[in-house]
Amino acid sequence: MTAAQILGKPDYQAISYGGYRTQSRRVQPSIAQLKEDMKILAAMGIKIIRTYNVHLPEANNILKAIAELNQEIPGFEMYVMLGAWIDCKNAWTGFEPNHHEESERNPTEIEHAVELARKYPEIIKIIAVGNEAMVKWATAYYVQPSVILKWVNHLQALKKKGELPKDLWITSSDNFASWGGGASEYHVPELNELIKAVDYISMHTYPMHDTHYHPVFWGVNEKEMQKSREEQIEWAMERALQYAIAQYEAVKKYMQSLGLEKPIHIGETGWASFSNELYGNEGSKATDEYKAGIFYQKMRKWTTENKIACFYFEAFDEIWKDAANPGGSENHFGLFTIDAKAKWAIWDLVDKGIFKNLSRDGNAIKKPTRET
Repeated sequence: MTAAQILGKPDYQAISYGGYRTQSRRVQPSIAQLKEDMKILAAMGIKIIRTYNVHLPEANNILKAIAELNQEIPGFEMYVMLGAWIDCKNAWTGFEPNHHEESERNPTEIEHAVELARKYPEIIKIIAVGNEAMVKWATAYYVQPSVILKWVNHLQALKKKGELPKDLWITSSDNFASWGGGASEYHVPELNELIKAVDYISMHTYPMHDTHYHPVFWGVNEKEMQKSREEQIEWAMERALQYAIAQYEAVKKYMQSLGLEKPIHIGETGWASFSNELYGNEGSKATDEYKAGIFYQKMRKWTTENKIACFYFEAFDEIWKDAANPGGSENHFGLFTIDAKAKWAIWDLVDKGIFKNLSRDGNAIKKPTRET
């Protein structure tokens, strides 16, 4: 199987994955824990996962876990979109980030990604150069498109030389605006060259965040005031879906303005189930398990019908993402909680019994006992 055969195929659902269980990534998940997670995702029909960096042991261990499962379980399938983290000079150092120079560590990250792609060609089908590495609100670390272009071209050259599999797809995974779907400040020659260089565009869209930052599509309009609560939510979530589709179409329009036709897939989208910040009950009131579930179902339906891969964000809650604020939305994007409780979005899968005999850290996959 190649990326071209996998992405957008209904039988090859995708998801973003991190297996961290604690508030610190210093505690790495074991291979046994990763294998448990892979079995849970496989039971859902997930067959390709997205990772985010190779400078921590998790990525290598995920690949080991999948390789072992391939040997242990006849017909087991799980492929990987391997992320190579890219950032600017002085990112995460306490010094002023220099967005016009890249981190000295980027070459090492790319080198390690290449090593893994050579070692696991039957598993790694995509390398993504950077994660939201060009979008200008990523003020701690963003780089110019020229940096991403440099490394994409490097990987494409390795493919031509036969030093990487010829059918390995190379992309970068970034916000829709970074791919030309937003403000004109992103419409630079280096971006145009990058779009030409990648095998496909991996774009992110997050209507949930814009319920605060650009809430024109959000809330209950005057015509809906007399409708039931369920109908109000349904219409609001449909507008959220259409908002995401509009961002997808904006990227497509920009790409086509360059005279290009390439696949566009969703590298990330998601909806948090809780927030004590701008998106919670003291803000836009966007986040709860019901709304998150409706968005998940609508996004899966639209992408499947249109043969678009959707690396939904994300499989399991990861509480290291905002360790200082347990109620922060970044900790609550998973379809499962840390302790294997299924959120409302996938209760139907629990009812069907697909998780029977599966567990996470000794916890059976089940619905929470509380009302949601």
